[in-house]
Amino acid sequence: MTAPDPVRAGRALNGGAAAALVLEGIVVLFVPRGIAQTSPGLTGFRLTVLLVLAVLLILASGLQRRPGGLVIGTALQVPVVLTGLFASVLWLIGGVFALLWLYLLQIRKDLLGSAFGPPRGAGEPPEQQER
Repeated sequence: MTAPDPVRAGRALNGGAAAALVLEGIVVLFVPRGIAQTSPGLTGFRLTVLLVLAVLLILASGLQRRPGGLVIGTALQVPVVLTGLFASVLWLIGGVFALLWLYLLQIRKDLLGSAFGPPRGAGEPPEQQER
């Protein structure tokens, strides 16, 4: 199944990816409060890692219009999942966000023909695009 207007669908899916990254960034900003309750507590290193990760996620949301934006967003899913090293419940939260990201990539692949590339038929005149 492909989208009738792949360019428009690509823009919409990029917006969905950007929204997911902003939401991840906000959730990561809530993590220090939970980590402070654990036995090792919130160290300077942990706080720095989490703040840098939150900033990177929010900045990556702004890059979703660019060709490499999805690759950057996909790469950032790894450190989000690895926040589980700080507190065990974060494995679950990171896993949920990673599954959401994979779902977005799958929808993009189904609608546009490629998970990371430009929409199929985006540079072609309308009469040559596949329908």
